[in-house]
Parts: sequence; structure tokens; C-alpha cells
Amino acid sequence: MVKGRQGERVRSKSNQYPNTSLIQIEGVNTKEEVAWYQGKRMAYIYKVKRDGYACPLHLGKSFQAHGNSVVRAKSNSSQIHGS
Repeated sequence: MVKGRQGERVRSKSNQYPNTSLIQIEGVNTKEEVAWYQGKRMAYIYKVKRDGYACPLHLGKSFQAHGNSVVRAKSNSSQIHGS
């Protein structure tokens, strides 16, 4: 399992795409290294203080490189980016 840092949502001048986010994966610095992660499953895991939900997660999939070392990940839920 590899850790990563969530960047921002993918957006244009007037539209936001809440199901797509940019992920910076630790130890990945080139486009060649990013290519290995394309098509891999990703999980966003976080802790909550509610009873019965120890570590909820949202699943997604990386589908494209963005720049030199960032991956675009798409999920079925827009709650990953919650604010």
C-alpha cells in the first residue's frame, strides 16, 4: 500500500468535476513512474467519531497522469472531497 496526498478537484474556468481529484503519490516523481499506477484502485480512508464506523472509505480508480508526478483519480462518490 502506498500513501498519497490529495490535491484539488479537477476544474475548468466555470465548471467543477467533483468525482475527479488530483492525487500526489509518495515517492513518485516522473511520468514513467505515474504510468504504473494508471488503472489501479485507490481508497480514501478516514476516521470518524460515530459509533460503528471505525474507518469508512471511498473507492476510486486512477485513470490518467496529470503533469509530471500527479495522478487523476475518479470515484463514484463526490463525498471524497468534502468541505
